[in-house]
Amino acid sequence: MEFGFFDILNMCGGLALFLYGMSLLGNGLEKLSGGRLEKTLEKLTSNIFTSVLLGAVVTAAVQSSSATTVIVVGLVNAGILKFRGAVGVIMGANIGTTVTAHILRLSDISSDNFWMQLIKPTSLAPMVIVVGVILFMSAKKSRQKELAQILIGFGILFTGMFTMEGAVAPLKDLPAFSEMFATLQNPILGVLVGALVTAVIQSSSASVGILQALSSTGAITFSSAFPIIMGQNIGTCITPILASIGATKNAKRTAMVHLYFNIIGTVVFLIGTYSVKAIWGFSFWDDPITRGGIANFHTLFNITVTLLFIPFHKILEKLATWTVRRSDVSDGGDDSTSILDERFLVSPGLALGQAMQAVVFMAKNAALNFSECVRLLDKYDLKAVERIREVENSIDKMEDRLSAYLLKLTERELTETESKRISELLHLTGEFERIGDYSVNIQECAEHLYETNTAFSADALGELRVISDAVAEIIGMAVEAAENGDVGVAVNIEPLEENIDLIEETLKTRHISRLKTGSCTVDAGFPFVEALGNMERIADHCSNIGVYIIGHEGEAQGIDQHAYTRKIHKGETEHYNERFAFYEQKYFDKIK
Repeated sequence: MEFGFFDILNMCGGLALFLYGMSLLGNGLEKLSGGRLEKTLEKLTSNIFTSVLLGAVVTAAVQSSSATTVIVVGLVNAGILKFRGAVGVIMGANIGTTVTAHILRLSDISSDNFWMQLIKPTSLAPMVIVVGVILFMSAKKSRQKELAQILIGFGILFTGMFTMEGAVAPLKDLPAFSEMFATLQNPILGVLVGALVTAVIQSSSASVGILQALSSTGAITFSSAFPIIMGQNIGTCITPILASIGATKNAKRTAMVHLYFNIIGTVVFLIGTYSVKAIWGFSFWDDPITRGGIANFHTLFNITVTLLFIPFHKILEKLATWTVRRSDVSDGGDDSTSILDERFLVSPGLALGQAMQAVVFMAKNAALNFSECVRLLDKYDLKAVERIREVENSIDKMEDRLSAYLLKLTERELTETESKRISELLHLTGEFERIGDYSVNIQECAEHLYETNTAFSADALGELRVISDAVAEIIGMAVEAAENGDVGVAVNIEPLEENIDLIEETLKTRHISRLKTGSCTVDAGFPFVEALGNMERIADHCSNIGVYIIGHEGEAQGIDQHAYTRKIHKGETEHYNERFAFYEQKYFDKIK
């Protein structure tokens, strides 16, 4: 049997299906986790053992050590995860990535028993695809579609594997193919080939899967497979190294830990393996290796190297620190925009969590600026104005960065829930940015008073203090509702906003009367009315934020956003009426 053009075509097609199935499976698992697994890395990396365990679990779940290490580099770059905590996660990622090989070894199942035949991948793969497609086409909930994607990815993964196996079957009769793998018994050459192939496709799981498919020819022996597998672990380091380009000093060190861990581990394991072979020998050394044998060795290698390095993990830290010593690179964490690291885009759930942190950063700065600006109406302070402008610049900078970040995230494969979340965050970003702008407008009103050497009367300042206290409270409620997704807080925003509207209208009418009677000057009158108008607009934006939170979070709690909004404006909600009366007594009664 000859190995011709159509066999090569089938092999390439099978490889494409295999890689696509792996990607589909990994993306489905990532969507199902919603970024929650990755977020735990921030909290539970206090010691080396929990770090290793978490790295293994997260990688097994997302089916990609490359994705895990890129996320870890991003977390270190943002200053969220400490460099020391990242070392154990990277070690664990090498163990977690071996799960894929054990899934693929199911093809080795051989039995005449009906049930055993049923779970064999040749039978299971088409059944899983059929179930996945039916579920995907009929699903109405995003969770069901994510499960369907996992099933379809699983089926396509094995279909690609079977196609590759069928295409490479003629190779077992070609002497040149057997001779090629015989040369790879040279450990140095085998490691280099394994590393190169893995670096090209940037996935050790995929390259191990390809090796498992080729093992069906019977031409791959234990002696040629061992160094290739060890090299594959080195090749997968290319992804985090590329991801660390342009990152902080500690992020680069994190990528170097991954590289050193795999290179030193490979060298130590090679020396150990070939020393044992030279002294005692291995009876199986020249026997053909199976899928199961490849999976077992892949796991044995990574677990052994991890256990070996756990007591010496600080040496890896020092080695990486010694390698990356550039003092001109920031350690990270100072630049607020670093939380929007594009490395997180590989995990949409995690990226959305980071985006929410950016929104909270904007929100708290907007609240801070409002308080600073209001104080200027009573006593102007040039140093305070400088701080206000710096904070406003950081809010604007974050808004631009966040909007671009979320738009890039829309290019990823997202669930329906994630798409809605992006829309909500874009709305929240705009609302908090406008709150910051209106706060600066209040500062400009104070500046006008300062430049014209004018001051408000004690009565006017007292009135402004009442409405500014109400606005400060509603901003605080908007920030809390957004940060925690708290519908209970969000439903209290509208009653207070309506009171602020009444206060603004009452004070404006009263001030116009003062202007007519001449008890207030025009120079003071204009800033007063402008300040009132800006505070009222800030309250409007807080109301919008409350509506967004009710719409997004309230849906899960059975609250209909539009129905709720209609009811409160008609006074049909008992809770609204109670809160309105509460805020009326707290604020409006003070100016009556």
